[in-house]
Amino acid sequence: MKKFIIILLIVQCSNLFVQAQDVLSNKYDLMPWPKEITEYSDQFTIDQNLTIAINSKKSERVDKAAVRFLRRLAHRTGVFLDKGFPVYNQKGNINLIYDTASALNLNTDESYVLEISKSKIDITAKSDVGILRGLETLLQLTQFNKKTYYFPNVTINDAPRFVWRGLMIDVSRHFQPIDVIKRNLEAMASVKMNVFHWHLTDDQGFRIESKVYPKLQEFASDGLFYTQNQIKDVVAFANNLGIRVIPEIDVPGHASAILTAYPELGSKDNYTYSIERFAGVFDPTLDPSKEITYTFLENLFTEITPLFPDEYFHIGGDENEGKHWSENEEIKKFKEKHQLKNNHELQTHFNIRLEKILNKLGKKLMGWDEILTPNMPTTAVIHSWRGENEGVANGGSLIEAAKKGYQTVLSNGFYIDRMLSVEHHYAVDPIGDIKLSKEELSKILGGEATMWSELVTPQTIDSRIWPRTAAIAERLWSTKDVKDIDNMKKRLSVISYQLEELGLTHIKNRDVILRSISHNQDISSLEDLVKICEPLKIYARNKDGIEYKTYSSFSLFADACTADAIDATTFNKKVANFLKVQNRLNTANILAFLEKWAKNYDTFSQLEKNPKVSVLEDLSKNLSIASTILKQAIENKKINNDNLLVLQNAIAYLKLPVADTEVVIVTALEQLEKHCKENYKK
Repeated sequence: MKKFIIILLIVQCSNLFVQAQDVLSNKYDLMPWPKEITEYSDQFTIDQNLTIAINSKKSERVDKAAVRFLRRLAHRTGVFLDKGFPVYNQKGNINLIYDTASALNLNTDESYVLEISKSKIDITAKSDVGILRGLETLLQLTQFNKKTYYFPNVTINDAPRFVWRGLMIDVSRHFQPIDVIKRNLEAMASVKMNVFHWHLTDDQGFRIESKVYPKLQEFASDGLFYTQNQIKDVVAFANNLGIRVIPEIDVPGHASAILTAYPELGSKDNYTYSIERFAGVFDPTLDPSKEITYTFLENLFTEITPLFPDEYFHIGGDENEGKHWSENEEIKKFKEKHQLKNNHELQTHFNIRLEKILNKLGKKLMGWDEILTPNMPTTAVIHSWRGENEGVANGGSLIEAAKKGYQTVLSNGFYIDRMLSVEHHYAVDPIGDIKLSKEELSKILGGEATMWSELVTPQTIDSRIWPRTAAIAERLWSTKDVKDIDNMKKRLSVISYQLEELGLTHIKNRDVILRSISHNQDISSLEDLVKICEPLKIYARNKDGIEYKTYSSFSLFADACTADAIDATTFNKKVANFLKVQNRLNTANILAFLEKWAKNYDTFSQLEKNPKVSVLEDLSKNLSIASTILKQAIENKKINNDNLLVLQNAIAYLKLPVADTEVVIVTALEQLEKHCKENYKK
């Protein structure tokens, strides 16, 4: 009986704790949400006397983080700080205390304790990286009233759920300059992500300077590549943010660029290799039967690996269909000699050779899940991107690999280039409800958001990564029970604007593109359309990878649209409320949107047309027609057959893709049309 009472009390206390966290998550816009937070009744006022004191062994990482924090805080609050730099071994009103400066790796302790009282703030951590994570939380806690800015009195105990919380950026399909990389690294750090996976080579370009094989940048990069000094600079920049950098050299497939420079390594004789301009999967593949292939890769890896101190090195290994292998007689003989039954076993042979090369260089091989074969050493890391369904609750290669003893990282479900909603990504969990042993659980390192760049340029890449990736960062940092979508969206809307303070362009470049489309005319009607349209999803925009080339235009209407159209999200929810209860408030909410859209074509029609704008004319016209009829029907509580037919035709048009986008209020409009037909038809 006593045991039962104790268990009951534990459950009740746990429920009370969860409820308290829910209340605070509605109050504070923290992302990722911390492990534990307790609130008290006072506040720490932010004024000119604020100082940061570092009371541990000097760390460049902490020193730079403290300076960044002070500058960002001053920018956010407008407070003129008397002391603009941290002090050492003195008492400040923000005190940073840690035990060690960390060499970034899987064992880095990122936990921290943040204690805010009326008179001082202490951030304590086992490592300097924990201090960085605590400073980001403190900055997110900045509050204000009419007279002052302040930090609330809270105590936070925090630590990540997963040790690998990454973002992959593909710089091969579309090259991304250093400033793009750095601003995204800063954004990653602000939401406590800790791995930058740099996809540096593919069919469309080789992006690293090689002094050993200079033809790689001369013939395979279009002159768009990173010098070795630039790479060192980015790695150092990331290191100071507590972010590890993992390079990827994609082999043996996706090798068109490499073979453009060194065709003798190819699997097909007398073949003219060239850099690819389209997206997709291509035939050119390194020849695994030639010893010069391994000599080339060993020399290249020997040159490149010192640029990246991290122990992990990604070799890609994906999407090799082996067409050129099957057409090569010498490769067929090689397979027979080594008793390799098929191309899959041949690639395993290739991967094992690379694993030995990298091991000799002090690196662990990482590859996409195609490398998961019976003979692959369990020292390799499996990067899971495939599965029957999105996410890993269904099993997938991630769970399979973990059960076989491989370290694993999840990207299936986190493909942000597919332009799926933030809800979709937020629902993906690296483990799900699969029952695993303690040892198997330890093999699941975490996950990565993947930004493939077929359809992005430096102008648009931020809007494809952010803010959705902040929600993925929360999924990988916060406890599993943090999953309320509405609460997440509330916090994400604030974090999105705070990300813009770091220099991200995910918000402002929408209007830059719309001004370009209209040739600097009034963009208000285009803004309204952007807010209800989303780019076609799951690569439908670039069917078969051949609608766009590397140098196609990516400053079109679809590029101004994002995955979560802001007005559509709100309108769809308002319609659901209206259909449940037709009270004055719910009706007014619906009419406000319909009135705005009813006027859209009046404004749009005033624009001087060009081909980029003209393609949107029928969209604007049918939106206005549908909104006008629905508005009148709801206001007057009546609709005749003629108007009903016109309404249905307008909605039918809005169902069609327009300029590589889809209108995502159509279902809500259909629901309103049905409501009017059933209740107001005369």
